[in-house]
Amino acid sequence: MSQQAEAHLRRAQAARAAGRAAEAAEAYEALLEIRPDLSDSWFNLALMRRAAGRPEAALDAYAKALARRVSGPEEAHLNRAVILSDDLGRPQDAEAELLRALALRPDWVPALLNLGNLHEDRGERDAARATYARALDRAGPQERALVLARLANASRFKTPDDPLIDRLRQVLAASVGATDRAELGFALGRALDEAGAYDAAFDAYSAANAEARRSTGARYDRAAQEAFVGRAIAAFDRAETGGGGDRPPVFILGMFRSGSTLVERILAAHSGVVSGGELGLLPGLVRRMADYPEAAAAADPGKLEAWRQAYLDGVRTARGASGLVTDKRPDNFLHVGLIKRLFPDARIIHTVRDARDVCLSNFFLHLDPSMAWAMDLEDAAHWLGQHDRLTAHWKTLYPDILTVRYDDLVGDFEAQARRILDYCGLAWEAGVSDFHSAAGAVRTASVWQVREPIYQRSAGRWRNYEARIGKLIDALG
Repeated sequence: MSQQAEAHLRRAQAARAAGRAAEAAEAYEALLEIRPDLSDSWFNLALMRRAAGRPEAALDAYAKALARRVSGPEEAHLNRAVILSDDLGRPQDAEAELLRALALRPDWVPALLNLGNLHEDRGERDAARATYARALDRAGPQERALVLARLANASRFKTPDDPLIDRLRQVLAASVGATDRAELGFALGRALDEAGAYDAAFDAYSAANAEARRSTGARYDRAAQEAFVGRAIAAFDRAETGGGGDRPPVFILGMFRSGSTLVERILAAHSGVVSGGELGLLPGLVRRMADYPEAAAAADPGKLEAWRQAYLDGVRTARGASGLVTDKRPDNFLHVGLIKRLFPDARIIHTVRDARDVCLSNFFLHLDPSMAWAMDLEDAAHWLGQHDRLTAHWKTLYPDILTVRYDDLVGDFEAQARRILDYCGLAWEAGVSDFHSAAGAVRTASVWQVREPIYQRSAGRWRNYEARIGKLIDALG
């Protein structure tokens, strides 16, 4: 390798180690101009392009790595599948890549797990269970807990003595790692809850959250959240006016597990709407801003236009649709001020649910460590309080924000669905009532619920646990 090529490689490796994905990608591109035969560098370029928010370019780099016979080609196919599914909303193409990976390595558990997850997203429960069962037969000791938990989460339970519940308990008792115990504990809690064994389910969930905190070290900083909310309220202290230009997405936001997925699926059943899912575009913009939220509130028109176009380009890349797109990222409630700076005429739907139900529902999920507030019920109550404080401010500035209450939606579906469509400027279509039958992948923890007709059993769910949640109820006031 020439000295110039070696210099580019060193720069790429240093930038990658420092987490500077765009710089690393640029260095790999310079290297490959000189040495286009380096298949591993094409693979690494693909990793960095995706990390830099360039999924289409990442697909191209993986294709070039495969054309040059990269070592471990099944990994390139798997990574292409993840991009196609998660970033570009192309589940059929993602499945084709996973099948290519499995043709090369039939017993490869990561590919089987991703294929099972893809079946879940598309509402194919039997296929998901069969794929997870196949993975379980092939899983090694390091993979068994995760695969078993996935299988359990795709299953239905009628009684607490179900053999799969017994197996979860056995593997949980034998597991030594906190990560595995958390994964299995959440799956066990869900199974027991569905079987009606509520005390045992609460114990399993509590233990699972403790293991999740232990394995990740995640802690919720109440003072920091209060400070951020105060800064956001101070920074965005007046309403934005204006509009025009490109049609912005409909933003659906609020607490996680408050009904945002249900609202999105209702809209997605309309012929004029494309489901965007939980797009990471707005949080991605925020991460690249210094001194947020003050800098966003004070940004000049040039910066706002650059951010606006970056967001819209991301939507077009991710969904490639010309219709009305939904952005169902619940924690965008943190950024309504930015949304309105970018899109003053944006329609915003705020989903609301009984405080006890929404806190419990989050506590019952194995969420990302960045959502450490969900690992403790009193922390969840605090996060909800700050959510309420901030959204009250947004609604003072923008009283046209539409509030949709989960209990109202499941109690009087058609009236609420018509209200949602009318707010978005959409005429009623009969197919909206059959939203649960609509095609398309659903990437959410409530994937199976939104595949069913409207139901009320999640409303008032907290009553099953009333004897165990005194501290939560006190914290909620």
